[in-house]
Amino acid sequence: MNTGTKIGAFSGALAVTFGAAYGVGAAAGPFSTERPEAPYGTDHDAEREDRDQDRDQGRSGHGSGPGGARADTAPGGLEISKQGYTLDLHTPRITAGEQKESELRFRIRDRGGEPLTSYAVEHGRELHLILVDRDLDTFRHLHPARAADGTWSTDVSLPQAGSYRLFADFRPDRKGAEPLTLGADLAVAGAYEPVALPEQSAVFALKDGYRVALDGKLTPGRPEQLTLRVSKDGEQVTDLQPHLGAYGHLVALRVGDLAYLHVHPEGEPGDGRTEAGPAISFSATAPSAGAYRLFLDFRHEGTVRTAEFTVSAGPGRDGAESHDRPPQDRGRPQDQHQHH
Repeated sequence: MNTGTKIGAFSGALAVTFGAAYGVGAAAGPFSTERPEAPYGTDHDAEREDRDQDRDQGRSGHGSGPGGARADTAPGGLEISKQGYTLDLHTPRITAGEQKESELRFRIRDRGGEPLTSYAVEHGRELHLILVDRDLDTFRHLHPARAADGTWSTDVSLPQAGSYRLFADFRPDRKGAEPLTLGADLAVAGAYEPVALPEQSAVFALKDGYRVALDGKLTPGRPEQLTLRVSKDGEQVTDLQPHLGAYGHLVALRVGDLAYLHVHPEGEPGDGRTEAGPAISFSATAPSAGAYRLFLDFRHEGTVRTAEFTVSAGPGRDGAESHDRPPQDRGRPQDQHQHH
């Protein structure tokens, strides 16, 4: 099955954790706010409490920790509402078909129910939209357009029917606002055929001669170094091009619940120390033992491509370390990733 595009990689010197989010929900329902008992626009204590809780438990999505990165431990994308912001999905159902484009429309609403119209720019965009099916076979990283009334919209075509999860990754443009990842379920109508999880592999091969090799392991509760190396036709790629302000973008999803984390590599193009390939290195901490899917976007010769990996994390900090090296070169040749 054509994955359509698959994104991944880990953030160098970013200590990060993969959040947790699963369940086939009904299509996004009526908008509801957190702490409805509080008057809209006056619940400053509740907002402060939310921020304190997030600080104690860790935050998801774009973040910072050692070297400018927060050690995120809380799940990302599990909630449709958080810290007074709600993902209001206007099109909770679309139809499958490679040649059938459907328009996705949604708003982010604040605690008072008003559409959010002021966003901070994160990695070149006000909002990153991730769309993935529950089989982790079809993946899209989209960048919708925002209208003056706060409505976001983008066209998308999905190859197969099923239940999808939509993640909105953004940061409100206000003092003290933290990055947020809100999630909602999307139903895609059509004939559904389950797809098996791809086998583990340390190498992913694309159709046009590109290969990405993954070196490293995941251990729950402990930062681990991972390095991805890009090559083409057997030659190392040393002239990767910037894509949204970085040489690589990662979305990591935990198999079984679609726990979400969107991270980026350490450094940035033009900073005098970050090389344009072939290696992109990251430090990552898995929140639990289990399987994970990684989707890495990179740009070369004017085209954004995606490499994908299935990896496993061992039993964790207090147990015996266990990480089987996956078989080499089992990457499925894939079509190129669709970007908007």
